[in-house]
Amino acid sequence: MLAAAERIEGRVHRTPTFTSRTLGAGVALKAELFQKTGSFKVRGVLNKLASLSAEEKARGVIGISAGNHAQALAWGAAAEGIDCLVVMWASASTAKIAATRGYGAVVDLEAADPTEAFERLAALSAETGRTLVHPFDDPVVLAGAGTVALELLEDAPETETILVPTGGGGLVSGIAAGAPDRRVIAVEPEGSTAVHDGLAAGHSVPVTPVSVADGLSAPFAGEHALAILRHYEVESILVSEAEIEAAFRFLYTRTKLACEPAAAVGVAAILAGKIEGRNIAAVVSGGNVATQTATAILAAP
Repeated sequence: MLAAAERIEGRVHRTPTFTSRTLGAGVALKAELFQKTGSFKVRGVLNKLASLSAEEKARGVIGISAGNHAQALAWGAAAEGIDCLVVMWASASTAKIAATRGYGAVVDLEAADPTEAFERLAALSAETGRTLVHPFDDPVVLAGAGTVALELLEDAPETETILVPTGGGGLVSGIAAGAPDRRVIAVEPEGSTAVHDGLAAGHSVPVTPVSVADGLSAPFAGEHALAILRHYEVESILVSEAEIEAAFRFLYTRTKLACEPAAAVGVAAILAGKIEGRNIAAVVSGGNVATQTATAILAAP
């Protein structure tokens, strides 16, 4: 983890940690929405790209994402002069697709949904020989993501519990490894339970994610991530769509953090009274949200 922090130092923002009296005494918010490309994902991408050989870079890279990893990989690859192909799916956010293309990547949209997209990824990886930069199941990517925990604990050393938005498990497993002496909780939507179900089963299982928190729409959890989560005895909490939307509105209106729904799930758990304890920190993991999605949630009663 420390090696990852040294490798990406100066290439990512050190994002701020805020407090919120409204959420409760001792509650902190780690604002990764202010990170380059709008989410924590760039940390893992840069750590991975830095580990590649010249031959691996020359073959170009390939990734898969609903949007945040896609944008981070496109940006990182452009900075390194590496050709980049990203597999997304037809229902992905048009804003995130446009941003990924804007950073210079070629976007493949042949898949209809996340499950088909991973099948498409496997086919294209074999066909093109590109180097895979996995969004959540690569130890090097996980180590980069875990640098969030190092910064958080430097800024808020009193933190006892860390709430982490969770899709495929990359961020939460990295944070668990980076904060081994703290209570870490994976927070997922009720309609997108890859890590929750994987922990219950003891191995990765397929799920069909359906949630406004599209950034957490992994169709399975990574085996590397699950192994780390089991080792550190990470807990799992689910939040409803209504709770996510309420937290999204809270973050916009009360803390002025223009996050995406996926980034609000930790705060959703706090507001819904699903967390006990003190000195809690919630990772606000990104801010890449379509205007129409934000408008619709904010307009709701």
